[in-house]
Amino acid sequence: VVIRAQNGALLYRISPWARYVVRDEDKVNYDWVHWNPPQSYIHKNPSPKRLKSLRIYESHVGIASPEGKVASYKNFTHNVLPRIKDLGYNCVQLMAIMEHAYYASFGYQITSFFAASSRYGTPDDLKEMIDVAHSMGITVLLDVVHSHASKNSEDGLNQFDGTDSCFFHSGYRGNHQLWDSRLFDYANWEVLRFLLSNLRMWIEDYRFDGFRFDGVTSMLYHHHGIGTGFSGDYNEYFGLHVDEDALCYLMLANHMINTLHPECITIAEDVSGMPALCRPVAEGGGGFDYRLAMAIPDKWIQIIKELKDEDWNMGNIVHTLTNRRHEEKYIAYAESHDQALVGDKTLAFRLMDAEMYTNMSVLMPLTPVIDRGIQLHKMIRLITHALGGESYLNFMG
Repeated sequence: VVIRAQNGALLYRISPWARYVVRDEDKVNYDWVHWNPPQSYIHKNPSPKRLKSLRIYESHVGIASPEGKVASYKNFTHNVLPRIKDLGYNCVQLMAIMEHAYYASFGYQITSFFAASSRYGTPDDLKEMIDVAHSMGITVLLDVVHSHASKNSEDGLNQFDGTDSCFFHSGYRGNHQLWDSRLFDYANWEVLRFLLSNLRMWIEDYRFDGFRFDGVTSMLYHHHGIGTGFSGDYNEYFGLHVDEDALCYLMLANHMINTLHPECITIAEDVSGMPALCRPVAEGGGGFDYRLAMAIPDKWIQIIKELKDEDWNMGNIVHTLTNRRHEEKYIAYAESHDQALVGDKTLAFRLMDAEMYTNMSVLMPLTPVIDRGIQLHKMIRLITHALGGESYLNFMG
């Protein structure tokens, strides 16, 4: 798309609605490819019935292979989905599907919102993957990032028309200090149309069964949760520091999804504990079905780092696992990608560390470190699964 800016300059841009963008090996930027095969993939299997309790396998297509390369949708379809089914999960949550130029962002710096990432294959490969999951009775959720966007202007939304404020707030309000990314102007009708139609496209074209909304805390407050602790005091959730435009967008998104596709599930990644976020919009709530119980993994890390085994306080652990808002559904987890990938260590590595490399083989004698680590690992997951919420999540691997 060629745009003449206010200052007369010609800007070469990828359409914000591009369905397929690719990058040649010798190039830095992505190029828009008109994806229009003679016969698009036709879904053969109906979506599974809405689940009463989710057992979620959180996964990333690109790292779902022992080989040292970016894995494909086809690999996930043939090698990973059967394993997920055999392990007893009934839901897959997919990270890093919306196109992102920077692979190491794990899909959280989006450049093309309507494009399925071409790193793993074609849009039809993704449709086939979701269809095969449905044939196994597995619900498929998309990790959707509507909280911010990549700063890229050549192959992203930033400065699309040459100004600072096409999709985003201009100036200070339009930039996230920690993520170095742009923040949407949720009061703008065209932005609302763009984001809401984006949700519909992923449901209706690709047959996703719902969404996990990323960065909800950042959306809900003008301070984005930066340098702010949440104690549960109601003054923290109501006042001028709440971004009402963003809250209205989330209510609108959930209302639209619930009206057009009542079988779809929505999950909020909110660390603040905003009251009624997971109550119906008709009750004045946010409209989400579930929220992530984000205090639980932090509690396990704190215990493992700071306490000796004999000092574990079961009363405190049970309180953390059961401390949730009445009549709002929570998804419990011992660790997600936040703990396993983003500059952190998995629980297994925290418990066993270097001996993971040397003493995990059946050919080696069992050491106290491995014995303790495996047992605590299983018990942590058991009590989290039992007490932590109405559903459960585990990160791949």
